[in-house]
Amino acid sequence: MEWHWWVAAAIAILVVSGSLLALRPVRATWRQGRFQEARRDFHRQRERLEAKFVQLGMTPSRTGSPRWVDCEFEDDVTYVRNRFTGELSAFVGVTLEVEAPGERILDGGPGNNQTRTGTAVFRFDRGHWSTEGRAIINLSPAEAIRFYQHDLELVGQEVIGHI
Repeated sequence: MEWHWWVAAAIAILVVSGSLLALRPVRATWRQGRFQEARRDFHRQRERLEAKFVQLGMTPSRTGSPRWVDCEFEDDVTYVRNRFTGELSAFVGVTLEVEAPGERILDGGPGNNQTRTGTAVFRFDRGHWSTEGRAIINLSPAEAIRFYQHDLELVGQEVIGHI
């Protein structure tokens, strides 16, 4: 009689496995639809998000950290997903002009600003886009994805204004 339990367990495992495999395309379609909606929302909110990014970024988070003087955004947007959490993010290339706090005093005033390239990070969390005003300094969006390739997967790219 014991072999019946093994057969029943094997059948149950096969049914559950088959169900999970059958749900894969459904989940992928659902994820793609959710991504398209998030993309549209990002474009609707992009100006507000960039303003918030600059506002937060120009306020040094700790004593002695460089102060942003200016920030320019590229048009292109790269979307990535965290492989472990599933969190969606939008990466936008930026050019930051930063002023190191000590340079002003040591070098006699402004004008010693440094230009840095980087990646502005915007996160899609619980159906809303937000930013913490943090940039990945010295890495373009493509370089940031390569650098964090074990954690991030490319979901989509929008190359604007390039022929």
